[in-house]
Amino acid sequence: MVENTPQPLIWILAGEASGDVLGARLMHAIKAQNPAIRFAGVGGPRMEEEGLQSLFPMRDLAVMGLVEILPRIRALSARLDQAVTHIKAVKPDLVVTIDSPGFALRLLRRIAGLGVLRVHYVAPQVWAWRQKRVKEFPGLWDELLCLLPFEEKFFGQHGLKTRFVGHPVLQSGAQNGNAERFRKQHGLSEAARILVLMPGSRRSEAPRLLPVFGRMLALLCQSMPDVVPVIPVSPVVAHTVAKETARWPVKPLIVTDLHTKHDAFAAAGAALTKSGTSTLELALAGVPMAVTYRVNPITAFMARRLIRVPYVAMVNLLAGREVVPELLQERCTPEILAQEVQTLLETPNAAAKQKAAFKTILAGLQGPNGTLPADAAACAVLEVLRAGGIKHASS
Repeated sequence: MVENTPQPLIWILAGEASGDVLGARLMHAIKAQNPAIRFAGVGGPRMEEEGLQSLFPMRDLAVMGLVEILPRIRALSARLDQAVTHIKAVKPDLVVTIDSPGFALRLLRRIAGLGVLRVHYVAPQVWAWRQKRVKEFPGLWDELLCLLPFEEKFFGQHGLKTRFVGHPVLQSGAQNGNAERFRKQHGLSEAARILVLMPGSRRSEAPRLLPVFGRMLALLCQSMPDVVPVIPVSPVVAHTVAKETARWPVKPLIVTDLHTKHDAFAAAGAALTKSGTSTLELALAGVPMAVTYRVNPITAFMARRLIRVPYVAMVNLLAGREVVPELLQERCTPEILAQEVQTLLETPNAAAKQKAAFKTILAGLQGPNGTLPADAAACAVLEVLRAGGIKHASS
């Protein structure tokens, strides 16, 4: 007689585009090890491609900034209540929350008394600011999966079970683009100077940076009329970007497809990007860059009082020095951005120095024993299930 034991159910949450990518890879890797694992939760289009039926649209959670979040508090609170209610109803064997600490950590705290196993994927960056917050974390999760090698030691020193699984940017395929294909697809000559602009994947980010980028292009095109701007964005914000750039002096190519994005990287002479994982994607593709960011002045004032690291760009933080220029807040002006971009496009030595540094930085992001990051994360999740006494946690 065959035992009719239900296969484990994993409730998984992603709150933004980068988390959606991570979640999809994690789901795929878990199913490769155990095809019978079931999933429920909240995610975006990539996680839905892996079979997730999202409880509500992931875009409802994609908001950033201390001031920007205020008008959304009531809606976010309702979504939090909805997620907790659903978890109580479906009784998953394990909950995996991915990044989005503002929402994810509140969710973990709310379900702490349910007896469900919990894994948080992508460590909260409390090592960068408000380090005392780490004291709030014990009891929130059974294991923390971190992306940066120094995080394992940092959280371990505070008694938190943490595992470094490698950085998923190494699986992004950003280094596999085809420059010739991109130029041919868009009818661009070899003389065209391709400039990648990455204003951010959140709806609250792009409108803040794009006006500055537009004015920067107006200046840049006076001395470099052959510049072609390319904006890779998630489909969620593509309409916003098209609207914001309608009156730019040069019509940008707006790219939403991942492979076309990587082709653009291969063809690019330089990039101007917000801070975040995009800096590691560009580094993997070997694209020289400048990093910029602008938020509400009140948000910026408060952040400066709290930040405890010398750099904002991840590539600089990992290198321990300024490999790429950081043009933040008051330095995020059309004049300064245009000057930095022109330097990268016209000075081969500056670009070469960045590329050499990128190789060293990326080597330190390999997962344990050369395992792919998603596979290492999947192994960790299934080990938590087994350690919790969940049957059929692996095939």
